[in-house]
Amino acid sequence: MASGSRGAAAGAASGGMARLQEMRKMSIDQLRSIKEQTDLEVNLLQDSLTKIRTAATRLEAASSALNDLSLRPQGKKILVPLTASLYVPGYLDDSEKVLVDVGTGYFIEKTMAEGKDYCERKVNLLKSNFDELLEMANKKKSIADEAGMALQAKLRQSSPST
Repeated sequence: MASGSRGAAAGAASGGMARLQEMRKMSIDQLRSIKEQTDLEVNLLQDSLTKIRTAATRLEAASSALNDLSLRPQGKKILVPLTASLYVPGYLDDSEKVLVDVGTGYFIEKTMAEGKDYCERKVNLLKSNFDELLEMANKKKSIADEAGMALQAKLRQSSPST
């Protein structure tokens, strides 16, 4: 397994070297364009990573709230969130049924176990997407760095020696 990892790393490094050789053949304008485009893509991917992390955190908090809610007895007085900062007093009618927000204003009534399972599946999906986007962002960052190095080398070559 360790040799497979080394092989993959060596393959990635040789791919980077081949890409760097190709970039050295490009004009300064082409390199600037590639650098700007990949920097933009990296920024967009980082924004997406932040949004996914935030959504996963919210789902984990919802799952924790479901666990807390399932421990409370029926008829217990609770504060019901209407918005992130507005709560109203209420009573727990049935701790075995919950409304799950499935997006765009739609709610589905589920059992407590189904609600917990929904949150868990969504968190796992977000974590999987996060890992894929992180890998893609790292690759794009590497390309941007290589384009930057090739651009710097071209600019040094084209500037008159002083």
